[in-house]
Amino acid sequence: MADESIPTPAANMAVVTTSPALNAGADIRNSQQVAFAPPREVVQPLDRAPSLSGEQQTGSADQAASASSYLSLASLVANTDTVTPVNNETDCLASAVFYESRSESLEGQLAVARVILNRSEQTRFGADICSVVTQPGQFSFVQGGKIPEPGTYRPAWKTAVAIARIAMKNAWESKAEGALYFHARRVAPGWRRSRVAVIDNHIFYR
Repeated sequence: MADESIPTPAANMAVVTTSPALNAGADIRNSQQVAFAPPREVVQPLDRAPSLSGEQQTGSADQAASASSYLSLASLVANTDTVTPVNNETDCLASAVFYESRSESLEGQLAVARVILNRSEQTRFGADICSVVTQPGQFSFVQGGKIPEPGTYRPAWKTAVAIARIAMKNAWESKAEGALYFHARRVAPGWRRSRVAVIDNHIFYR
């Protein structure tokens, strides 16, 4: 990770990724800075089920059962562990969520995370999460093949870590399940792909 001195977008800005048509090797590029509304506050949890952390995160079945007790994604996020240090793959995914969608709703952030995870399952995009995120020409926040330090003291980072952990354990269904591509609503790349969902300021395709 780059050091803390690397500038990051302002709190009310999100790095929106746009893509040219039908180039599977370079589907997310030509990023632009677009002003969005300030990040939404995380809604207080509606229940008090245990946080998703430590050994709980090692069992998909146990995690699914735990997640089913939550009444909303906001509640699940609020109760997901963001204190335990993240591993490299979680860090890469959380960084992508942070830079690409921190001004979006929780559903929008989860959808971005799912796109990256879906890509990591197909070797044409990269062998693992980190290689998907750092694939040349894909995400503008990646600098020289490295992901800059996002500022882990920020509340938006804690939310991104929670979303990454939830997505990696498939603990909450995304409205953009199966999506492999997305772009900002303000552009029209003319893709002939199946649209999966429109969430906040992004359109998702498979």
